[in-house]
Amino acid sequence: MTATERFTGDANPYGGGDPYADYRTADFPFTGLVDLADRRLGAGVIAANDEFFAERENLLRPEPAEFDPERFGHKGKIMDGWETRRRRGASADEPHPADEDHDWALVRLGTPGIVRGIVVDTAHFRGNYPQAVSVEAACVPGSPSPGELLAPGVEWTTLVPRTPVGGHAANGFAVEAGRRFTHLRVNQHPDGGIARLRVYGEVVPDPAWLAALGTFDLVALENGGTVEDASDRFYSPATHTIEPGRSRKMDDGWETRRRRDRGNDWIRYRLVEQARIRAVEIDTAYLKGNSAGWASLFARDGGSGDWTEVLPRTRLQPDTDHRFILPEEVQATHIRIDIFPDGGISRLRLFGSPTEEGAARLAARHRELGG
Repeated sequence: MTATERFTGDANPYGGGDPYADYRTADFPFTGLVDLADRRLGAGVIAANDEFFAERENLLRPEPAEFDPERFGHKGKIMDGWETRRRRGASADEPHPADEDHDWALVRLGTPGIVRGIVVDTAHFRGNYPQAVSVEAACVPGSPSPGELLAPGVEWTTLVPRTPVGGHAANGFAVEAGRRFTHLRVNQHPDGGIARLRVYGEVVPDPAWLAALGTFDLVALENGGTVEDASDRFYSPATHTIEPGRSRKMDDGWETRRRRDRGNDWIRYRLVEQARIRAVEIDTAYLKGNSAGWASLFARDGGSGDWTEVLPRTRLQPDTDHRFILPEEVQATHIRIDIFPDGGISRLRLFGSPTEEGAARLAARHRELGG
């Protein structure tokens, strides 16, 4: 396994022009997974010990951090991230912070899951980033308060040990804990600023909650659905099609480049588990001159084998939510949507319930991962 690229040390002071021109980053292998700390899934930064210069909530903003060299407030430079004040020592004789001094923020994941990788992004924090960071995780049911999470009896697992990081850089960490978590504690040593936090992994839903729902969206990210592959990701990722809520703008869906051949585009999904599908929703919200012209749906029960047509090739309208009740239930573990000839859709919903076998596997995995 290739070691994750590391960055350390200051970046150069901002010299004008594109502030991202000297930004340090790498192709981390886990960034194709779901961001479990996405606010659109319900994530939040619920507490921090200090946010003197910049608010903790900035950590989870979905867009890249921005930099305005002229933006100052009454406390100083306004940064697009979470920034704490400079720590000081105990006295004039000991002016430097102690080795154990650090700042922290508590993050509620948008959906519980297995963390496979973390990116602590210090974009635009060139000389005011933390010297090191560490990340811990806990699995706490319900909706615990910050006080309950910080109580002595809560078990925290180290995902990222205290590690030096670089300024104005995407600092990536592969994680191998292999357990289900609901909350993170992000520590910066001893102080400084972090622009964004991304927590990549696999959703592990609560089977009791899914059973209580009965019929639910079997392919939704928040319920454990996954995009396995897609023919084209030129303008926007296929994962957008299974995010919560309706699309809010054109790039909040899936859009492909214009085809100049006689083929078509497609997305392949894995459902939360083996299930019986009863209804389908295909939404083209905000895709007006670039929505798919037609779509068809195919199902497969198992990781291999033939695809069975579920929905024949059907005309789609721009900026429209299309709903289809299937003539009979379709048992499947995988779904493929084909669009013709190109264009895009904003959301796909597949409503149904897990089979007995699928529900049993969900429950077993939940127990195995410490849920």
